[in-house]
Amino acid sequence: MAALIRRIISTARAPAAIGPYSQAVMVDRTVYISGQLGMDPASGQLVEGCVQAQTRQALVNMGEILKAAGCGYKNVVKTTVLLADMNDFTDVNDVYKQFFSSSYPARAAYQVAALPRGGLVEIEAVAVLGPLTDVS
Repeated sequence: MAALIRRIISTARAPAAIGPYSQAVMVDRTVYISGQLGMDPASGQLVEGCVQAQTRQALVNMGEILKAAGCGYKNVVKTTVLLADMNDFTDVNDVYKQFFSSSYPARAAYQVAALPRGGLVEIEAVAVLGPLTDVS
């Protein structure tokens, strides 16, 4: 059996990992993107404002990692949304649908006890490299 190739994906245009993990890992054509907080990559701090501001920044950060991997939001097939407060679900969705407007990825959303750095939302994703064709 031929060995699969693993490539670490990293970009300075998204926040550096704050622990022993990679921003993303690509295996074959699948990209696994680590959870993204609403952190400003330049300052390394959470953006100011509400959960919507943090959600927007988390998804912008994810977009930069997707670009570094050679794909985009349309290549995302699965996300997981972690919330500090499930009451923010609707506010997160309002921003999320600006980045994923059709052929939505599969998704799970959970409320967690706490997120790193006191974040309000964290979003991880799985994407597939290459062109995708939607069928029903």
